[in-house]
Amino acid sequence: MRVGARVLLLNRDDEILLIHARDPDDPSHHWWELPGGGQDAGEKLEDTARREIAEETGLILDEIGRELWTRESRFTYRGREHHRLDHVYLAHADQDTPQVALHHTANERAGLIERRWWSAAAISTCRDKLLPVELPDLLQALLDDRFPLTPLTLTA
Repeated sequence: MRVGARVLLLNRDDEILLIHARDPDDPSHHWWELPGGGQDAGEKLEDTARREIAEETGLILDEIGRELWTRESRFTYRGREHHRLDHVYLAHADQDTPQVALHHTANERAGLIERRWWSAAAISTCRDKLLPVELPDLLQALLDDRFPLTPLTLTA
């Protein structure tokens, strides 16, 4: 199992940043997900979250907020079975534009379609696959200050 960190990143307008990705070996399989990725050996999860945001978006986060949920998933990508456990943290971005150069791996470049900021209303009407599927409800609960203080456990 690969452990990683993802970030529910909100801008000043309470829009959420999502990455639109696809399986390069099956381009019809695409989805929207929170930015983030795998933890390096010896790295704290909060540091993983900061590093991944900088690499994928060019944004520098001074603070990582509380952990919102963990999500365990099993999926096929590029013809291989994967098993992930992602820890999802809340963070706020003061800027929408990159502050440092992006550092995508070749695999990320092959699968990246776009990055986009979404309002809660727009994400609630999205017909594409969202990871996690509960994202519109989770986001609305967070914005309405109804989100539990203890991290949730999600499974795919």
